[in-house]
Amino acid sequence: MLDPKRENIGLALNDFHRARERAWLEEIMASLTGKSAALLSYDEVKEKLRASGGSARGLQEIPLAAIVGSVGRYTDFTRSFLPRHDSDAQRWAGVQLAATGLVGLPPIDVYQIGDVYFVLDGNHRVSVARQLGATHIEAYVTEVHTKVPLTPEVRPDDLIIKARYADFLERTHLDELRPGADLSVTVPGQYRVLEKQIELRRGRMAEEQQREIAINEAVADWYDHIYLPVVEVIREQGILRDFPGRTETDLYGWVSEHRESLEQELGWQIKPEAVLANLATQRSPRPERVMARIGGRLLDAVTPDSLESGPAAGRWRKEWVEPRRSDRLFSDILVALDGEAGGWLALEVALQVAQREDGRLLGLHVVASDSLKETEPIQTLQAEFQRHCQAAQVPGEFAVEAGPIARKICERAWWADLVTVSLTHPPAAQLLAKLGPGFHTLVRRSARPILAVPTFSDPAGMAEAEGKRLERALLAYDGSPKAQEALFVAAYLAGSWQLSLGVVTVIDKNRTAPEALEQAKTYLTARSVSATYVAESGPVAEVILQTAAAQQSDLLIMGGYGPNPMFEVVLGSSVDQILRQARQPLLICR
Repeated sequence: MLDPKRENIGLALNDFHRARERAWLEEIMASLTGKSAALLSYDEVKEKLRASGGSARGLQEIPLAAIVGSVGRYTDFTRSFLPRHDSDAQRWAGVQLAATGLVGLPPIDVYQIGDVYFVLDGNHRVSVARQLGATHIEAYVTEVHTKVPLTPEVRPDDLIIKARYADFLERTHLDELRPGADLSVTVPGQYRVLEKQIELRRGRMAEEQQREIAINEAVADWYDHIYLPVVEVIREQGILRDFPGRTETDLYGWVSEHRESLEQELGWQIKPEAVLANLATQRSPRPERVMARIGGRLLDAVTPDSLESGPAAGRWRKEWVEPRRSDRLFSDILVALDGEAGGWLALEVALQVAQREDGRLLGLHVVASDSLKETEPIQTLQAEFQRHCQAAQVPGEFAVEAGPIARKICERAWWADLVTVSLTHPPAAQLLAKLGPGFHTLVRRSARPILAVPTFSDPAGMAEAEGKRLERALLAYDGSPKAQEALFVAAYLAGSWQLSLGVVTVIDKNRTAPEALEQAKTYLTARSVSATYVAESGPVAEVILQTAAAQQSDLLIMGGYGPNPMFEVVLGSSVDQILRQARQPLLICR
């Protein structure tokens, strides 16, 4: 006859050996995934996080999953408290017998730091309880105080970052100055960036106020006026979705570094919203973002510029306009300067836009090679640009790029809200000319609306254009997706700038239905925008230009090219015809 006690010990030992096998598997998986399976050392954590003092919290029921370490036996068990040594078999089995017997187990003793616990006495009881499927255990809790919160997800490698956070808070007292502020990060090195910014802010404040600035004053000012505004943009735009597992402070640090490198490269100051959008587009690990980057590079490599369809209609509004807090559509206006009369006329029109939008100009001159960037003519061009900006009381920044003109303008357009260029060389009518780089390419590839300013060979025409204000706009509307974007912009300009607005629809049974004009009227009426409406039949470009002349319009607004580049290159485009013949600036939307 079997001894029941020996039989129970045998069953408990079998459970122990099964737990040992699971411990082995847990450590194998940890080595494959790079995630540690080790318990945390209480003494190490306490030292790194500068924990101090202790308050007895009495007997509590605590979650087993929140027990992440041990005071002295952190090498004896895995992270899930599976036994790591065969020599523990007898003791482990004895604890299991007690746990399943009538007496049960006494409470354990733990230290609490943040939301996690470290076992002072009772490691085997925790191990057995977890293997028996328990979720909680009774414990005498002593809370140890630290500035840095810990959660059950913390791993040994995270301690380095947590320790840096504790040092950061020790030096800045940010947790005292702004209680509740969470500047946790997941990437080492971020706190050096933050402390450098605080010191720079402190230096600037001392220079501006001509006095010594206390560190606490600089920390609070940095947090309120540098850090927090960027974090608010991160929250509003929901950019963290593009970087799963990261924190707001992670993203803030990346934005700061990315912004600094971009501004050095571009020669322009870049707004946080633009940096965030670029960061998500270029660096997000989300599969759809990665595939978009790969697809874009492949398409760019095999497709001639003149045959690219460019960004989808409405994309600029969805990804650029809607996420922003600004109530202004064109705050940053890129203006391409060539040093010729047409370029200066384009600058004058761009200055009008900047004045109405309370915006700034981003001047750009493109040269053939880097060796031409620092020449005297370029310096003269920059000085003249700054003179025009100062006279108009508009902030302006100037940059020089080397390379193909249309491509460089398109690359820079990403950082602006509007691109202003002169129509000194409008799209040619000849097929071979269309296939080469030029204005056609610029209109197709630009990610932002383009304000094309015509030039005139006769002095009288130039003089008239130089003195003209943008007061009366004409929208050419055919109901297409790009015309919808033009309608959106026209409604904004009519409302914000108080422009007089006309709408013309050219009826074409193959492309434009008569109800298109009614659609535009419904849209504008809903936004309290009054307009005059014209519906005509005939050649599209001819009808639009005639209507513009009849209404004395000084701004044309329309959509860009259609969705088939090859079709338009071979057969011609109404947009090209208007660009060649227009007497007023043309705002091309997409």
